[in-house]
Amino acid sequence: MINHNKTFLAKVGELQPQWLQIDADGLVVGRLAARIATILMGKHKPTYTPHVDTGDFVIVVNCEKVRFGGRPMAHPTHPYFTSKMLRKQYVHYTGYPGGLKSVTAADLIVRRPEEIIRQAVKRMMPKTNMGRHMLAKLKIYAGPTHPHTAQQPQVVTL
Repeated sequence: MINHNKTFLAKVGELQPQWLQIDADGLVVGRLAARIATILMGKHKPTYTPHVDTGDFVIVVNCEKVRFGGRPMAHPTHPYFTSKMLRKQYVHYTGYPGGLKSVTAADLIVRRPEEIIRQAVKRMMPKTNMGRHMLAKLKIYAGPTHPHTAQQPQVVTL
């Protein structure tokens, strides 16, 4: 008797990853990061296997136009400026004595806007070697252009 109810387990190199492009203009950082983390892990596919990287490549454009929750506030340069951008702190330790540094989201979005999305997605990924490998498939760019047009990415609307 043949058992037709077999569980599918993907093998390494068996699945071909796709390239997806997401426009972050006006999207909330946390919701965007949760969706990106799902795609990078491959949980959006029926062929998801926990011990194999089945995720896709993700290209994020217009990362400087993301928004946070909170009350909208007037700002001369950022169209989606909110009160949470002044309260949200990104903290890291430099490794030197007294080297605890923090920067607000409002300052970080001006200096390095791609770091906001990268940090949010990184904190939603597995804290393992495979999680770091999956995070390397995330490409983030300020502005509407990117150098991955040869991969012919599919545009995803969230």
